[in-house]
Amino acid sequence: MTIAADSITEQVLYDVAYEANKRAAIALPTDGASAIHEAHIRETKPMARFVLGQILENAELAINEDRPMCGDTGLPRYYVKAGNEARIAGGFVGLERAFRNALADVTRDVQLRANRVHPLTRKNPGNNVGIFAPDVDYSFEPDADWVDVTVVHKGGLFGTDYRMLFPADGTDGIKRFLLDNLAAFARRGLSCPPVVIGVGLGGTKDRCVSLSKEAACLRMIGDRHPDPSVADLEQELKELANKTGFGVMGVGGDTTALDVNVEIAYTHTGGLPIAISQFCLAYRRSTARIHADASVEFRDEPLWFTPYYRREGVE
Repeated sequence: MTIAADSITEQVLYDVAYEANKRAAIALPTDGASAIHEAHIRETKPMARFVLGQILENAELAINEDRPMCGDTGLPRYYVKAGNEARIAGGFVGLERAFRNALADVTRDVQLRANRVHPLTRKNPGNNVGIFAPDVDYSFEPDADWVDVTVVHKGGLFGTDYRMLFPADGTDGIKRFLLDNLAAFARRGLSCPPVVIGVGLGGTKDRCVSLSKEAACLRMIGDRHPDPSVADLEQELKELANKTGFGVMGVGGDTTALDVNVEIAYTHTGGLPIAISQFCLAYRRSTARIHADASVEFRDEPLWFTPYYRREGVE
């Protein structure tokens, strides 16, 4: 196979995927670390303040000892944003092959917990690789020749839910669903709060749930949606979540949600689909940009929700 001089090779993709998985497992990104630190300073309940302090201490030990910050490393997944002019040697088949190999190797080397099993037989391949595992989601960007790779290690058990509301339910219905979700999961510590809550509004059911997960995992804490009505809702929902008093791991406290991020999609006129995903205190995410010359730049911000990604209307 002839490889163009400015093609991103499978080896580069493997190296980036391996390193991004390692970083995601071990080190809190700066926005997560800062948000937990601020929650610790603000906390007024002694038990919650103690637990938040232990979380910060554990995060520091994970980096010093080069080990995962949590024994349960969730379900590793990839988000790929590819520039429209990017060239990938071996195409996207080669990209996914590199990603699967990297995850299998980093599971062994960094000792990620092998969480992926057959849903019926419970057979465990021991490497987090299987049917539709790992997930790879794609988006694209015009006038760019780079590839962004974001690795997220998100728990796959508790905190995600979906409901079909009627348009007349409005923001009151959205708030009720948020409270129901938090009562089901955060109150008992099942979703490991303090969490970042992602809310998907609109679209089809699959789009709605996907948007909620992207909102939870791929927005920086403190970032607000560019639509003022959505941004106002984010702030209202964050205040509401923290008024529940469920606190860190459900022990009671001032901070249940580090942030609430809402993403929207135009939907059917007769309904208001809503989905919620909670990203736990092991806020595991790492992003790298692979440039056309194969140079690699790691950064904290995923830059997933670009103006092009949120575009509306006819181009």
